[in-house]
Amino acid sequence: MTAHPADLRNVFSGNEGDRALSEALFDVLREATGDGVGITREAYSERESLALDLVEAKARELGLATERDAGANLVVTLEGAEPELPFLACGSHLDSVPQGGNFDGAAGVIAGLAIIARFKEEGFVPRRAIKVYALRGEESARFGKAYMGSSALFGKLTAADLAVRDHATGRTLAQCMADIGVDMARVEKSEPLLDPATVAAWIELHIEQGPVLVARDLPVGIVTGIRGNVRHRNVECIGEAGHSGAVPRWLRRDAVFATAELITHLDRHWRTLLERGRDVVVTAGVLGTDPQEHAIARIPGKVSFSFEVRSQNRETLEAFYDLFLSECRLVGEERGVEFSFDRRLESAPAVMDPGWIARLKAAARGLGLPDEEIPSGAGHDAAVFANAGIPSAMIFVRNEHGSHNPREAMAIDDFLAGIAVMRAAIREAVQ
Repeated sequence: MTAHPADLRNVFSGNEGDRALSEALFDVLREATGDGVGITREAYSERESLALDLVEAKARELGLATERDAGANLVVTLEGAEPELPFLACGSHLDSVPQGGNFDGAAGVIAGLAIIARFKEEGFVPRRAIKVYALRGEESARFGKAYMGSSALFGKLTAADLAVRDHATGRTLAQCMADIGVDMARVEKSEPLLDPATVAAWIELHIEQGPVLVARDLPVGIVTGIRGNVRHRNVECIGEAGHSGAVPRWLRRDAVFATAELITHLDRHWRTLLERGRDVVVTAGVLGTDPQEHAIARIPGKVSFSFEVRSQNRETLEAFYDLFLSECRLVGEERGVEFSFDRRLESAPAVMDPGWIARLKAAARGLGLPDEEIPSGAGHDAAVFANAGIPSAMIFVRNEHGSHNPREAMAIDDFLAGIAVMRAAIREAVQ
């Protein structure tokens, strides 16, 4: 019988060790990396390093072995009885967007730590080792590229990726990685820091960053796949500035009207694809004229904006990107403007492992919890592990008010439900 959300405290009332550990770590991370509005732990920054240090201190206090790998990720290990076997990995990231929430990423790291801490306390020795990863650099906010830490693990960072600069400091990704101890000699040669053959599976718990579980009144969900994306950090529409009262419409090269028309056309294409059953979302999350020169009486000569399309299907991504380029050409001809693009960035879609999906669903049912399947619109490190050939799976935990904002609101009882599902599935896989 499926438990109603209101009954979760009773179902998991015995998990007081998980509750105490989780609440303590969430609190210390919030206090140490709060920015006065939300949480800021930027990729390859001192605050991200501090977050890793705090989790590592707690792991050592629990008697668990810790290390930093060649990518400067934190790895916490519960040794297995057969160390020659590929290990099971779980975890998530500890960086955040500026003024983000405290649960995005951190929930997965804390969940993994709680699971192996309980195993150790119970004296349970798994056949294969279980390693919890606190990964660096999952968010794209600082350098425009997501999955930097996990991509480095598998030799997937390019020279162009490493040369991208942080707008605030001007330092490159390579310099910032070197600052915190990443083995850049290996990363720059695209040498894998982790052999996929040594990893039996990657299991990641994460808050849902959309509204589906809240709308369906479900504490957890089992992820089926992760959308990939194609994006430009900066696109410029170049027109011609002029006096707002002196230039008639037919002689204008107005960058704002051209950009607005482009985005309207993209929205129509988006709606058409949805009507045809395609999985796709489109966003222009950054848009503006230059505040140094814009004025109410000035026809804007330049607009800068970002572009992103996401889908679980690679063909859909490429098809929509082609539509984007085509519309830029058409609007450019019609409006007398030109569109210029910075480097195209992309992350591949990923499908979660069917065997692990079934195992997680069975674990949820065994605990009296719903086993709802749900796709992930947001990107996660699990996509990188899956595309490296490692069987991967994810559990979503209900979270109100979305994510990438200070109002993230994950109930601790929902989190304990997610831990319980993950622990049961992992125990079944490693005993």
